[in-house]
Amino acid sequence: MPDGKRTGHKPHGGPDYTPDASGWVGAARRVPSPNFDERPAGMPVDLVVLHNISLPPGQFGSGNIEAFFQNRLDPDRHPFFATIHQVQVSAHFLVTREGELVQFVSCAQRAWHAGLSDFFGRARCNDFSIGIEIEGCDDLPFTPAQYDTVAGLVRALLQAYPIGAIAGHSDIAPGRKTDPGPHFDWDRFARLADVPPDLLPYRPSRD
Repeated sequence: MPDGKRTGHKPHGGPDYTPDASGWVGAARRVPSPNFDERPAGMPVDLVVLHNISLPPGQFGSGNIEAFFQNRLDPDRHPFFATIHQVQVSAHFLVTREGELVQFVSCAQRAWHAGLSDFFGRARCNDFSIGIEIEGCDDLPFTPAQYDTVAGLVRALLQAYPIGAIAGHSDIAPGRKTDPGPHFDWDRFARLADVPPDLLPYRPSRD
């Protein structure tokens, strides 16, 4: 769960998730969030951060994630919502349980997903990262459709931006965050996305 505040490339068949010149993916359903701002001038986008999210926790398909990222979450719908409805957060993307890709913020802009974070000494990971929320929780497996979509999106991002690493939220905010959680299969993701080991600096080496 988040914290507040090149060319057309269509590998492996499937949808083309390449961002356009303004940072929007045409194959994604666009649900604009007001929770973003500009990246620092000249800052390269070189990190992808994977998260999980479910609202209420452990429940899926309610539309509450979209409402949350658009500051429309009704605090009366669930006791948990009363504790978070005033928090302003977003991510660039959400992958639903069915594998649908939803985009909230242009990749060219700074979404508010990482919060207090550090990537090997580089603080403020929102400045230089793209955040992908995967609808799920720490206690349940993700769906095959989600792996396919996340992999396809990451492949496209690797072509569009100088991505040097892919990390989990728990990697850049250890002790504070646990997502994408123990049920996220990093090996499966890396295989589907054609991600080489050097882009997964937090994963154990297989050598």
